[in-house]
Amino acid sequence: MQSALSALFWRELQLARSVGGGGAMGVVFFLILVSLTPFAIGPDLNLLSRIGPAILWIAALLATLLGLDRLFQSDADDGSLDLLLTAATPLELVVLVKCVAHWIATALPLIVASPLLGLTLAMEPASLAGISLSLLAGTPALTMLGAIGAALTAGLRRGGLLMAVLILPLTTPVLIFGVSAATAASGGTVPFHIPILILCGLSLAAVAGAPFAAAAALRSRDA
Repeated sequence: MQSALSALFWRELQLARSVGGGGAMGVVFFLILVSLTPFAIGPDLNLLSRIGPAILWIAALLATLLGLDRLFQSDADDGSLDLLLTAATPLELVVLVKCVAHWIATALPLIVASPLLGLTLAMEPASLAGISLSLLAGTPALTMLGAIGAALTAGLRRGGLLMAVLILPLTTPVLIFGVSAATAASGGTVPFHIPILILCGLSLAAVAGAPFAAAAALRSRDA
């Protein structure tokens, strides 16, 4: 079972990093969205610095969800999903491995790039560190929640739009505490450790529960 999961992990990484893969698309979208924001808002550095954490978090949220509709869609199209459903490997572990590969291919580059892009938004060094830590703590929850939507819409035409409608409301707490943590890192009324611990708790809860929800949705698809 371990070798099967390892092979699945490397397969998902290669697919995500290939041309047209969801991982590359998400990173490019993140870079473009954050880079264009200063041109739209103007040269007010105080305003950019104040709303910078929110811009980075919204961009990371949209970039993460952008490729998640392909998490199970390609498997449903080529019949691989039927093999995964009948395999001896627990489907919950399959979902978890696919989510980990997607997070590494999509969210991890966003976390690495966020301090550099934060400089274009005139963010302070403390805020840059805070945004990186908050994204590291919160993006696993976004990926796991997105996997539930991807499982519910697998096999549907234009399932990406429906997935966004289903999942975006569920990501609101992650977005709130992510921006709060990044803002608190540079000073504020709320200590930094409170929102970052809540973010970690949300991600742990999502990692624990989302694979079961997504697996149940995939099984009900063929029921």
